[in-house]
Amino acid sequence: MGIDEEIEQLKTEIKRLAGSNSVDGHPAVKFGIIVRDDRCSNIFEALVGTLKAAKRREVIAYNSELLLQGAHDDIDIVLLAE
Repeated sequence: MGIDEEIEQLKTEIKRLAGSNSVDGHPAVKFGIIVRDDRCSNIFEALVGTLKAAKRREVIAYNSELLLQGAHDDIDIVLLAE
């Protein structure tokens, strides 16, 4: 799977996990929820790399330079482009 396909899949998974959670009207999910989700674990070989690529393309936003499991579990991953 190429990075474009991974970003499209990431968008789908954020929508699925966000449910009715949103930030400024955009679907949002905590990093800790994504990183611990079994389905996401099976889909993404390098989840943090996919998140960084999506952030560079302004598909998602999050307020952290670094994402580490445990330390950054409460960081919102916000889907900007649907």
